[in-house]
Amino acid sequence: MASVAAARAIPVGSGLRGLQRTLPLVVILGATGTGKSTLALQLGQRLGGEIVSADSMQVYEGLDIITNKVSVQEQRICRHHMISFVDPLVTNYTVVDFRNRATALIEDIFARDKIPIVVGGTNYYIESLLWKVLVNTKPQEMGTEKVIDRKVELEKEDGLVLHKRLSQVDPEMAAKLHPHDKRKVARSLQVFEETGISHSEFLHRQHTEEGGGPLGGPLKFSNPCILWLHADQAGIEALKQVTKRYARKQNRWVKNRFLSRPGPIVPPVYGLEVSDVSKWEESVLEPALEIVQSFIQGRKPTATPIKMSYNETENKRSYHMCDLCDRIIIGDREWAAHIKSKSHLNQLKKRRRLDSDAVNTIESQSISPDHDKEPKQKGSPGQNDQELKCSI
Repeated sequence: MASVAAARAIPVGSGLRGLQRTLPLVVILGATGTGKSTLALQLGQRLGGEIVSADSMQVYEGLDIITNKVSVQEQRICRHHMISFVDPLVTNYTVVDFRNRATALIEDIFARDKIPIVVGGTNYYIESLLWKVLVNTKPQEMGTEKVIDRKVELEKEDGLVLHKRLSQVDPEMAAKLHPHDKRKVARSLQVFEETGISHSEFLHRQHTEEGGGPLGGPLKFSNPCILWLHADQAGIEALKQVTKRYARKQNRWVKNRFLSRPGPIVPPVYGLEVSDVSKWEESVLEPALEIVQSFIQGRKPTATPIKMSYNETENKRSYHMCDLCDRIIIGDREWAAHIKSKSHLNQLKKRRRLDSDAVNTIESQSISPDHDKEPKQKGSPGQNDQELKCSI
């Protein structure tokens, strides 16, 4: 309980006036059902912070039960932003819209000497707040009322046709994207159509900016504090199948985006084990408070950030064509997994069997059917004698 008491004593607010640049941007990551919202609420209450939702569904009005929104009572405990402000009938609300509004909110929270706490499960929303990774594009206005989102229009077309079109205007980006990844292909085409500059060129410019790197442009905020709530496989197993798949996808994103490729623009991630809810305070809340306090005070946390072994030469965007399976595979790791997969090995086995059958057929055709038999005489003994008598 020492950490909790210490947190209550920290003068977050007017006592830090003039030091808002040292305040951390707290980001809480985690799969569905790990307690992200609970921790955000507790941190916000104890540290005087404000919560910024990074959930692509919670931005819409209504849908409260479906999207598991925080209650009105919880919103009274700690101020929440980016919840229930978009009409559900709006179809052109994009991650760029989210980023622009949420970034302004975060800057306002910092300006009031408070700590912004970003929480949510939409990966690309969170990325848009951490790194400079997006290109500004605006919907096209048709008349005075109708607004067309070009990306939405492009996604209605055939994915292979879109990919072929992208390969003509931006071959570098096309080589990195799977033809079936219609969302990303459409986005890259949208960037080119609305700006006249290829998406890959935009990314090159961001990477070469001061503070940028291979993963994107520079960090938006200089002091991000990343907390990852994770459970063992048996928390996951209790979830429904669809939820379980989504949870695994969310965890893969954390590992791939933060842990597998460390570098100067990838902030450290501090893991919090949430498998045993009965130990929430000692395993989750107290360690989280200590970590955030360390960031506030400008010192190194006692907790050690999570580290994973990684391959520096791994290319996540390499292009591989498996002629055997008639599939395109993007990424070194995905290719390595594919060639070991059951489906690929079955295709390999089938191909070898067909090749073996073909070789046996060719060999059997090249050998005469009478090859192993004695050569025939020109005539039978009786026939020869008869021919001899006739000649005499």
